[in-house]
Amino acid sequence: MVPNLISVIIPTRNRAAMVRQAVESALAQKSVSLELIVVDDGSQDDTPSLLASYGEAVLRLRLDPSQGVSAARNAGILVSRGEWIAFLDSDDLWLPGKLRAQLDYFRQHSHMRICQTEEIWIHKGRRRNPKKYHAKPSGWCFERLLERCLVSPSAVMLHRSLLDEVGLFDESLPACEDYDLWLRIGCRHPIGLVPRPLVIKRGGHEDQLSATTPALDRFRLLALSRLLKTAPLCPTQRAQAFHVLQKKASIYAAGCLKRGKTDEASWALNLAQVGSSISQKTPASRFSA
Repeated sequence: MVPNLISVIIPTRNRAAMVRQAVESALAQKSVSLELIVVDDGSQDDTPSLLASYGEAVLRLRLDPSQGVSAARNAGILVSRGEWIAFLDSDDLWLPGKLRAQLDYFRQHSHMRICQTEEIWIHKGRRRNPKKYHAKPSGWCFERLLERCLVSPSAVMLHRSLLDEVGLFDESLPACEDYDLWLRIGCRHPIGLVPRPLVIKRGGHEDQLSATTPALDRFRLLALSRLLKTAPLCPTQRAQAFHVLQKKASIYAAGCLKRGKTDEASWALNLAQVGSSISQKTPASRFSA
């Protein structure tokens, strides 16, 4: 581990034009020491030649065939050397000073090991304002993280030791892998916030996971179920997690029944039932926030 070095990890697939902009926004960060790692997840466009044009400024990895965004991020983490790790999705951009602001935050809050910044949302080329329930949390926020994913990979910087503690992205989840990781972190640690919009989050493209992966709630249910089984939740956290699992499973099952997917509905309700039995057990390792 190299002290004060920030390892920036960009996963990408078939986004040559967009990833160029992402790379440029990362390389433009000033007053920080960084290594930039771009993981090409089996691209079939001009991405390989584009990345090669940066020479030694970019450490290039390639997964072939494609293995998904979790595997791509994990591959970057495993070769990285920095004390700090920052993620940048290939369709997003950083504004100047993003990394410096987060390093300054950690120096002022030495007990914190993860923080994110505010974002500017652009959907299909037009600015969109987030709703009140999208407000980014600050501090101990596990209960809010259960309801929806309120941490953005492109806005996060975290200390390497956090991933040693909670593990990497779950490669068995084709989507909602970030929701899963933030829950594993949020039940153990507070999450800081730099209240400045230093990320441009661009959405609405056809290849986004939210558009190409059906039944996203299925993977949120899996994440919640695994959290109940494996995380060191205190009794309050355990009850909160089960409540959200039960609620989401009921909604998901009702939707499945409307579409005639009875087996999938039964799966979801059974998952909630298993979660009920787990939530009533005394955890082997109690953690109190």
